Order: sequence, then structure tokens, then C-alpha cells
Amino acid sequence: MDFLNAFIALSNFVIIPAVAYGSQLALGALGVTLIYGILRFSNFAHGDTMAFGAMVTVLMTWFFQAQGVSLGPLPTALLALPFGILGCMLLVLVTDRAVYRFYRAQKAKPVIFVIVSLGVTFILNGIVRFIIGPDDQRFLDGERFIISARTFREMTGLREGLAFKTTQGITIVTAVVVVALLFWFLNRTRTGKSMRAYSDNEDLALLSGINPERVVMVTWLIVAALATTAGVLYGLDKSFKPFTYFQLLLPIFASAIVGGLGNPLGAIAGGFVIAFSEVTVTYAWKKVVTYIVPEEVAPSGLLQLLSTDYKFAVSFLILLIVLLFKPTGLFKGKAV
Repeated sequence: MDFLNAFIALSNFVIIPAVAYGSQLALGALGVTLIYGILRFSNFAHGDTMAFGAMVTVLMTWFFQAQGVSLGPLPTALLALPFGILGCMLLVLVTDRAVYRFYRAQKAKPVIFVIVSLGVTFILNGIVRFIIGPDDQRFLDGERFIISARTFREMTGLREGLAFKTTQGITIVTAVVVVALLFWFLNRTRTGKSMRAYSDNEDLALLSGINPERVVMVTWLIVAALATTAGVLYGLDKSFKPFTYFQLLLPIFASAIVGGLGNPLGAIAGGFVIAFSEVTVTYAWKKVVTYIVPEEVAPSGLLQLLSTDYKFAVSFLILLIVLLFKPTGLFKGKAV
């Protein structure tokens, strides 16, 4: 039995990828849960908002690369990220002014907002595809690994090598910093407290002199920053393809609902629940099991419950179970 090599293999293919993917889902789910908690509707355009912010970042990254500007071992996309966030902020403010504001003034029902956001989704999807094309776009540069499998094997003498990608490290660190800043903003600043008050009781907040339009604007700006950051981190870790972000809407919403829709802490927890579920169910466990069982009973099959093609089915199944048995989610958000 070789538990150390088994743990390294598990870290390589399950723990590290799931933590990175969970961080990306958590940032995406935070945007969804803020819109639901403060503006009171499920924004189905969130995936394509992520795609738009990431697209602006990709275009700026290509511009910097063409100019010979880089960050050395780090991806140039980090330099372009602020431009992507600004572009996405402009997009969501224009969309809110041109579309959602009218329905907010009419005090339209949440289902109307959902239908309208679906229309916005298709428009954004078309715009992104038109500008950057429907295919995979690579924009990653810099050092590929923080530590490569070969280097790890040479250092330790183990048979299994630990590979920790630069994009995974950046994703985890960025997610921690962004979440810390968001919670500090919501709990410590006057604007953040106004947003929480508006979310808890709109009428009482208005009587207290809170400006609803300012709350709406700040919410959209924060959501744009979260969406762009999540979209860029996902694109760096995997690749940028516009339609992928539309598909990501399912695990992102599943994360928000599993954690408790409207609850920021729940969105983070839900992101990791969905990520670990998807990765563990679709991983072929043969290598890990072979290390920890006697050779004579080592498995011959892959020990894979589902193909990676069906990973979104895992999100859907978890979402279905939560909606049936605990619709308020793990952290008791607002009932769906």
C-alpha cells in the first residue's frame, strides 16, 4: 500500500482542481446571490455577463502581448483584468438603465425579470460571439506551473508527481482576496450596510433615507467585478469559449441555491459543494485505488461513475435534491 502516492494522485486530479473550480463557481454564485438578495430577481444573463467581461480582458491581453507588455511568470491577463472589469461595469449599467430600470419602476413580478434577463442573455451571447468568434480562444502566457510533476518527483523521489498550475494558484489566491474584500465592504462600510438594509427590508430602508438607485448601481458594479474576475479565472484555467459561460449558468445557480440563494456565505459553500461533487463523480478512481489496495485485488476498470461529458448533470441532480428537500439551502437563504 502506498498512501502517500495515492494522496498525491488525489491532490492532482481531485483536490486541487476542485478547489480551483469551486473558487470560480463561488465568485460566480456571489454575483447571482447579490442580484437575487438585493434586486430580487434571478439574473439568467449572469453567465454571458461573465463572458463579456472575460472577452474584454482577452482582447486587452492580446493588445498587451502585441505591444510586448507582460508580467513575466504571471499571465498578462492579470494586467488586462481591470479593463475587463470596467468594460463589464459599463455593460451592466447600460443594461440596467435601458432594460431593468423600466420594469423596476413598474414593480414587475420577479418572473418578468427572469424572462427579460433571458432576452438579455441571448443578445449578450450574440454580441460576444460576433466580436471574438465562437471558438476556443487561448490567452494564457507566463509560467505554466508553480511546481511541475517532474520537478516534484525529482525533489521527493516519489512515483507520483504533484502538478500545481499557475492558474490554479492565482484562482485560489484571488478568490480569497476578493471574498475578504466583499465581506469587509458589506459589513464595514456605510454603502455595504445600506445594501444589506435594502435587502432585508426595502420599505424600511427607504424610510431611513437610503437611496435605492445608488444601492442598485453599486450592486451592479460589484456584480460586474465578480463576474469578470470569475470569467477570466475560468478562461485562464480552462480556455475562453463564449458558449461555455452559458453552460456554466447551471452549476453557478446550483451553487447559489444549494448554499442558500441570497446568502453570500452560502454561495461560497455551495460553489465548493458543487465543484467537489462534479469532480469526484466524474473522476476515474483506478489510479488512486491501485495505490492503496493489494496488487491482487487492483481494479481493471476505470472506476468512473460518470463521464466528464455529464458533469453538469451532477449539478442538476444536486440542485433538484436541494429544491425538493431543503429549498432554502444549506445556509437558509431566501426560499426559491
